[in-house]
Amino acid sequence: MKKKVLAALMAVALTALTACGAAPAAPAASGSGDAAPAATDSSSGSGKKVAVAMPTQSSERWMHDGANMKAQLEELGYTVDLQYAEDDIRITIDIVGAKKSQLTQNDQARNYIQDNYDVLCVNLVDRTDASGIIDKAVESGTPVIFFNREPVSEDLSRWDGLYYVGAIPSQSGELQAKIITDALSDPDKFDAIDVNDNGTIQYVMLEGEAGHQDSLVRTSVCTNTIVNAGYSLEKLGDEYANWDRDQARTKMKELIDRYPFQIEMVIANNDDMALGAIDALTECDYPLDPFVVGINGTPDALEAVRTMKMDGSVYNDAKGQGETIMEMAYALGQGLPIPDTIELTFDKYVFTPYSIITYDNVQEYLNNESN
Repeated sequence: MKKKVLAALMAVALTALTACGAAPAAPAASGSGDAAPAATDSSSGSGKKVAVAMPTQSSERWMHDGANMKAQLEELGYTVDLQYAEDDIRITIDIVGAKKSQLTQNDQARNYIQDNYDVLCVNLVDRTDASGIIDKAVESGTPVIFFNREPVSEDLSRWDGLYYVGAIPSQSGELQAKIITDALSDPDKFDAIDVNDNGTIQYVMLEGEAGHQDSLVRTSVCTNTIVNAGYSLEKLGDEYANWDRDQARTKMKELIDRYPFQIEMVIANNDDMALGAIDALTECDYPLDPFVVGINGTPDALEAVRTMKMDGSVYNDAKGQGETIMEMAYALGQGLPIPDTIELTFDKYVFTPYSIITYDNVQEYLNNESN
């Protein structure tokens, strides 16, 4: 039963804003302590409330995960509230100001705090605008674990009860660059990628969103690392696709129209955008076979790497992050210190490592997904 509870709470932590527990909790002290006890029976969720608030309904994965979370947690006896922090209008091509709403998420967090939830686990809509949630959390003494989108350091340092769980963006850029430089270091692969045989790789970049720290860092670190390794790059185009497969497909078709024979490589800030680029290349019957890399190691990306439609990805250990968030939330909800099994940096941050996925090792990751 312990594993089942862990899996359910871990799923919540991966993609949602969650609040766990029933009685109000005192502000948590930073540092280490004994691990919290695990639930032992199927009635462990009785009387408990969990709030699941997704940033958007436009992602098929988030819709699927939201429904699964709700079902699993209700099976454990929790009362579950599932909400999406977005406006009713969805614009497919240009979604600025129409899809996600930090104000909506702030309202949801305020309501959860008023309803005496013990811990908030927040995937921010806007990492630069965490103050609304933090103000209410500090006032009520409700600990907050931020994840995926890292708040600015000034916000996170306002109170000891604020934490962040995620990965270091620069490492993902470095490893994405390593996938590329490893391929380019093989003369046969270099010749296959450098179709026009001019010694320079013509590429397009698909970025996540303006202002997101992962977009900024992944983009600059990846390209700088490749150049510093001695390879010549020429950027043909750089488009924001907001982490979204459909938007990446649309943006990639625009790039294909502009460069009908020149694109030798596609570098995407995440897997969904890499897959959207592949969709566009396939639908347009593009005459070249660009080298395509993403980041995250999603199930669809793993399958694309296995079938050699995609050349590589950088694995973001969402499962490990989810387990960490669950352990922290359980301890904080009980008023206990963070377990000493969790390594805190500056008493605030928990970072998990990235790893490289290519055709040579993708089966290991597929096997892990199926377990």
